[in-house]
Amino acid sequence: MHRLALRLLLLALAAAIPAQDDVRVHTSRPAGRELLKLPKEDDAFGFVVFGDRTGGPAEGIEVLRQAVADTNLLDPDLVLTVGDLVNGYNTTPDWQKQAAEYKGVMQGLRMPWFPVPGNHDVYWRGPGKPAGEHEGNYEATFGPLWYAVEHKKCWFVVLYSDEGNPTTGKKDFGDPECQRMSEAQFTWLRETLARAKGARHVFVFLHHPRWLAQYGNDWDRVHTLLAQNGNVSAVFAGHIHRMRFDGVKDGIRYFTVASVGAYLEFEAPAAGFLHQFHVVTVRPDGITVAALPVGTVMDPLQITGQLSEDVDRVHESMRPLLVECVAAGAGDAITADGAVDALVTLRCSNPATRAVEYELIPHGDPSWQFGPDHQHLIVKGKDTATTTFAVRRRADPAVPFALPQLEVRCDYLAADRRIGLPRGDFAFEMRPPRDLGEKDAPHEGVLVLDGKTACLRAEAATVELPDGPFTLEAWVRAEDVTGKHGVVAKTENSEYSLSTTDGAPGFFVWLGDGYVRAEAKAATLRAGAWHHLAGVFDGERVRLFVDGALAAEAPGKGMRRTNRLPLFVGADPGSKGQPGTFFAGSIDEVRLSKSARYAADFTPATRHAADADTVLLLHLDQDFGPWTADASGRGAHPTREGTAYCTVESRPGVR
Repeated sequence: MHRLALRLLLLALAAAIPAQDDVRVHTSRPAGRELLKLPKEDDAFGFVVFGDRTGGPAEGIEVLRQAVADTNLLDPDLVLTVGDLVNGYNTTPDWQKQAAEYKGVMQGLRMPWFPVPGNHDVYWRGPGKPAGEHEGNYEATFGPLWYAVEHKKCWFVVLYSDEGNPTTGKKDFGDPECQRMSEAQFTWLRETLARAKGARHVFVFLHHPRWLAQYGNDWDRVHTLLAQNGNVSAVFAGHIHRMRFDGVKDGIRYFTVASVGAYLEFEAPAAGFLHQFHVVTVRPDGITVAALPVGTVMDPLQITGQLSEDVDRVHESMRPLLVECVAAGAGDAITADGAVDALVTLRCSNPATRAVEYELIPHGDPSWQFGPDHQHLIVKGKDTATTTFAVRRRADPAVPFALPQLEVRCDYLAADRRIGLPRGDFAFEMRPPRDLGEKDAPHEGVLVLDGKTACLRAEAATVELPDGPFTLEAWVRAEDVTGKHGVVAKTENSEYSLSTTDGAPGFFVWLGDGYVRAEAKAATLRAGAWHHLAGVFDGERVRLFVDGALAAEAPGKGMRRTNRLPLFVGADPGSKGQPGTFFAGSIDEVRLSKSARYAADFTPATRHAADADTVLLLHLDQDFGPWTADASGRGAHPTREGTAYCTVESRPGVR
């Protein structure tokens, strides 16, 4: 009994486990195999249909050449055209040159291709026109005017749609009487379809979309013949140089292919006016058809690691940098009234291994003038190049001063092609006026910050602070006291900052091996109220004063660790110099001094004056272009970022 039970168990297990030949998913995991849907194993293949080549500019042959390269990457079984291979409308010598050019390009295909005759291929213009015009040249060069090819249980039927008027022999695709199929071709088609009765699919190709009304009604009898066969899946034509799908009739799809280099009335790719080809995937149970614009098929083997990294580096460094901004005339390059007469030199650096071509296009409001209006630069790999613009602007009190923009177009010059990068639009770099900050504004103001992107940025070189005692102070009105916010900061494992955390201010200085912190123990800042914050390092201690009263202190000695990051007003720098932990509210009267200004409680000044110890002084009364005036006399003039702006407002106690 035990042996019988064991045999029955083994038989049951064998029935439950698929035969090895049926197992197509292999895994060492115990579950989940049933979730994977297997692909079809039927006898599928693909073919490509090219549109018209001629009737367009001479450079259209290069579009055909690109289509050949694209098709080789797709690797279909075969390629068919829909006519107009040569420009034609000529005599034999010129026709043969054009035919040789077309065949020379098509020989680049790695798979067989099959032509369809069009009107450009057979129409003759000039003396000595023979019967049939260029039909003899066509058949001697490209093959029969009509024929059929079998492949993988499918038939490809090529028809000739320009036989002409059967009585006069006249050829004119605009005359329906010249667009009738001869009885000889019709009989051949009927016999061919009968032979193809058992095919999986039959595909039909001709030049003119004869089913359209302008070609008369002769196609009706052809369609009836196709429909009766029961296995004609699609008909493809060209001639009109634009794509269209005329639906399914009696199970037959009607497609018109656009162009591979022929004339386009206009370009509207999304509406089918473009250079393209059709890609057809054939399966026993049906077909799918896709249209690919010429030049969009990419060879992944060409996108090498070096090219990818090169292009990434170029894109990251596209912004040209200011080399110098000097006066073009006798005065200053830029004056505080907004007048500009400058020669601006910009430098483009190419970090890639191959050359890059830049096009620099300055543009601004009508008050700006540039000479020249654009510049081209080809910069070799790992090299730099400079170019100069003459820049002028008239002083106009009615037009707020705003720096112009610089559009940068950039092409990476690969070994075999140009690779266009996304265009960049940057502020046209110039230096602020020398006299900016020398005159007081006609009113009091404050800096407004949104807590999201807004801040002021002063580059490190403009606010260099010697080692030793210093003071950092500012008036602040926080709209949001929750979380951490940078007030004035240059910190990143170095330097110094004033900041707030949940309403508690703090002053931090990196001395020796780490930060010395003077932090208020309670939330002393009230939302919507003005407070004066001052951080002082005297060489022995780090102190924080809030509204003139000592709020925290800590002993600290040693050298301050410096960095080359910018100083931000209203934010804190990250490791790459980007702003973060933004301040929401208003800031006024920012001053950085190279001395310890306060040792005991004091009454904060409502407005500061510059002296010999002042490194940075921002009254924050008004904007000028992208800059905010530094009244220290050192010309730091930080730039505004995000939505930062100065607005007219007096703090309590300030006239």
